[in-house]
Amino acid sequence: MECCGKLVVVGQGYVGLPLAMRAVDVGWTVVGIEVDETRVKRLGIGESYVEDIPDAVVGAALDGGHYLASSSYEDAVGFDIAVVTVPTPLREGIPDLSYIESAGRSLGPWLRPGATVILESTTYPGTTDELFGPLLEESSGLIAGESFFLGYSPERIDPGNPTWNLRNTPKVVSGIDGRSLEAVRSFYDTIVDRTVPVRSVRTAELTKLLENTFRHVNIALVNELAMFAHELGVDVWEAIEAASTKPFGFMRFSPGPGVGGHCLPIDPSYLSWRVRRSLGRSFRFVELANDVNDNMPDHVVRRIVEMLNRRRMAVNGSRILLLGLAYKKNTGDARESSAVRVAGLLAGLGADVRAADPHVDSSCLPTGVAIVEADAAEIAAADLVVVLVDHDVFQRDMVARSARAVLDTRCWLPTQRCGQHDDVTPVGPDIELL
Repeated sequence: MECCGKLVVVGQGYVGLPLAMRAVDVGWTVVGIEVDETRVKRLGIGESYVEDIPDAVVGAALDGGHYLASSSYEDAVGFDIAVVTVPTPLREGIPDLSYIESAGRSLGPWLRPGATVILESTTYPGTTDELFGPLLEESSGLIAGESFFLGYSPERIDPGNPTWNLRNTPKVVSGIDGRSLEAVRSFYDTIVDRTVPVRSVRTAELTKLLENTFRHVNIALVNELAMFAHELGVDVWEAIEAASTKPFGFMRFSPGPGVGGHCLPIDPSYLSWRVRRSLGRSFRFVELANDVNDNMPDHVVRRIVEMLNRRRMAVNGSRILLLGLAYKKNTGDARESSAVRVAGLLAGLGADVRAADPHVDSSCLPTGVAIVEADAAEIAAADLVVVLVDHDVFQRDMVARSARAVLDTRCWLPTQRCGQHDDVTPVGPDIELL
């Protein structure tokens, strides 16, 4: 396929907006369909809500006449390619594919012969050919593989990653048949440096779940190891640092207060649900990893209680400052954030909880939690500072110097125990690692 024609990107979030902007950059005319009217209005004035996409990039796309943000599928008329990047949340442990279903029904009437539709939303194997394709056929009157092309390509967006972005991250591509695969691959060849074709859409769907399940299970391993190591009086951080010197057979994962975002708390459960529903068996690794990672915020709270008890203080009434509310470093994404859960648990115990995170919208805060600046006065006034997210904006030396006590869940503060700061000794009087 020669670049470039009309591209529709359904969903303008952390996946869809970067794709839309990259497509504009290489010459596509893009319509970004977004059901959130507030987002549509912000994009319409050149304002981005995704950290990796500056306002100037959206503004330039608008000024060049190659980008339109809209809540109406009527603007999809005449499209050559459509990519669906809508959310796929869990509802009480069951995959919610209602956004995919809605996109299929709404996009179908504007589908024309020769066009290509690609699903990027994370989901279980079988979604594209069992659910999404039939919905497109029903609403369009066309036949997938004959009248139009259909494929799946899992998103690999890593918000805040300074090294790997949409362009240089290899893109797995698939189609329901050979012609669909070629159409999907031809499109992404205009967007990314390298495409990786697989033989079926189900393989591509499983690839995404495998990637995230791998991370989920290994993070659970080091999280549980951190809990046991603390009780055994062993330094898990130094052990991880030492193990990381092995040049083969080991990949470093670090403990933390839990997992967050859309991927790790949700995606592996899609695979577990599919295995249980289709095969009648449990995916034990996923269920065990869920149990460990879901309970890490409770472990953090227990460690906070321990630290306060040693100082003859109760959680109820103690002033606790949390550094970071996002689910990962240097982003404002608080979806499924373990830090937000820690804040809620502490507030429920009667603590005076303050939280500092310049990236996160304060609307995500639990009741009883105040948003503050992470300045020296606020840090010094806290009975305990808890490092939950190691944003670059936080001042490491100032925290170590000003805090009375710190629970560091990220091995962020200057201390020899983390291995990464072995030329610096702790400054604060009471610094503990998770």
